Amino acid sequence: MKTAPMITHDCKPTLTDRQVIKFCRLGYLKLEAAVAPEVCAKIIDFFREKEPRDNLDEMGDACALMEEDWFLQGLVLCPSVIGAIRSLVGANFIYSNYMANHPGRCPEPDTLNWHVDGGNMHTFALNYLQVFCLPQDTTVEMGPTEIVPGSHFLLSQSSQVDHYGAIKGSKKCIGPAGTVFITCYPIWHRRYKAIATDCWRHVLKYWYYRNTAPTRDWVIEDDFDPATHCNDFSMIAQGEPSYRRNFLSAYDTARMYMWLCGHEDEFKYIGGTAWPGPIPNDGTQERYATPPSLLNGRKVAYQPEANSILSTR
Repeated sequence: MKTAPMITHDCKPTLTDRQVIKFCRLGYLKLEAAVAPEVCAKIIDFFREKEPRDNLDEMGDACALMEEDWFLQGLVLCPSVIGAIRSLVGANFIYSNYMANHPGRCPEPDTLNWHVDGGNMHTFALNYLQVFCLPQDTTVEMGPTEIVPGSHFLLSQSSQVDHYGAIKGSKKCIGPAGTVFITCYPIWHRRYKAIATDCWRHVLKYWYYRNTAPTRDWVIEDDFDPATHCNDFSMIAQGEPSYRRNFLSAYDTARMYMWLCGHEDEFKYIGGTAWPGPIPNDGTQERYATPPSLLNGRKVAYQPEANSILSTR
């Protein structure tokens, strides 16, 4: 099958600091009904002709759509989605010539095992994104993809997580047709059981890659200062279930954020109320070990030396 080569694309970033931090914290971002209804309808019509087959070609059938301009412009380069992609993987990002569809016949009484997809790397660098699109209205009854927020920081492989059952705080990827989930590749996920009848649930899966060095060039908010507003980094402070000890998720979120800013070297694991410790959080107090690039010329009383024992995790 002939497919288009990997090519680059650029557009204006649309995410704000808070939204970038939220993605770093949770490992995913939901864009509800982002793809136009007419595009979703054409996608469903394409796959409806193939549904009676016992063995759908998950990669081949979907890749054939990449040769259609309406599909490329309406989904892969969807204007309401690619601004978020641009914010996370930078200018002139690459979009893959591969596309997969995970079709699911309903009903399906068994929930599949938790897993992380092959080739994942546990790193604070964000060089690629995996995206899921729901081309039809998708409910819990249809057996949606289920993800574990924050699990992109859990250093586990599929063989170590596939025995888990229900996990507190997991999220079902549901929504109206055209809903898109942008995910950090190592996030834990599985297909939930389906009790709906006589229907199919399709999930398109595709990828975007970084092509430039990271820098803080998304939408900078005048009323938000990441040097002092630290609760955004913490799952606990946001009332979200955390699977980590104390505030470790806040530190990992902050490190990924600083990597995206192009200043990971400024990040220091200190603990306590040092940056980005979530206490106190009135938006005025500057912290020990605040990354200098976030201070806008302001100074804090102390900064750990680069070779200090405090700078190690």
